[in-house]
Amino acid sequence: MGNDFEAVLAAVGPRLRELRRRHGATLTALSETTGIPVSVLSRLETGQRKPGLELLLPLARAYRMPVEELIGAPADLDPRVYPQPFTRNGMTVVPLSRAPGRLQAYKHILPAGLTDGREPDPRSHEGYHWLHVLRGRLRLVLGDNDVTLDEGEVAEFDTHLPHWFGNADAQPVEFLSILGPQGERVHIRASDRPGGTPPR
Repeated sequence: MGNDFEAVLAAVGPRLRELRRRHGATLTALSETTGIPVSVLSRLETGQRKPGLELLLPLARAYRMPVEELIGAPADLDPRVYPQPFTRNGMTVVPLSRAPGRLQAYKHILPAGLTDGREPDPRSHEGYHWLHVLRGRLRLVLGDNDVTLDEGEVAEFDTHLPHWFGNADAQPVEFLSILGPQGERVHIRASDRPGGTPPR
């Protein structure tokens, strides 16, 4: 039991760091949201500070998840995920998985006209991204490429390459995405342009 407890505690730091990066938050922004000093957050993520409830509770509120999910405590036999949607830059994001630090699945909903007239602002980060358009048409700016994905189309790419998502027209868009650390790739390949290399 003691070893299991220590293992859970040792994994909290990397989980918190990965979770913050997935949410696109800086330590400063997270500090402002939770009231926890940046130095304490940094020590938590590097494992130099053991997490207590006084730290975990505000972090769980900030990430909109139960404390046991935040720290990766052993799950019971219920396999269901209870999504807790959040909104970022007008886009609704619905988490569909509960294992920070591993492959993460999300549903994204861009309301009609969300990116009308908005200049793309491509960003890059660690990891790998796979996505599948469920409804509507998605504009994907990926490096120097500017492509439109129609309903049912799939794409995947290394997230070190600057990328941006938006509505391809005035209609809403829904898409699924799976994000993973570098090397954890979904084995479905899609060309990023017509006439590209076919799937292997």
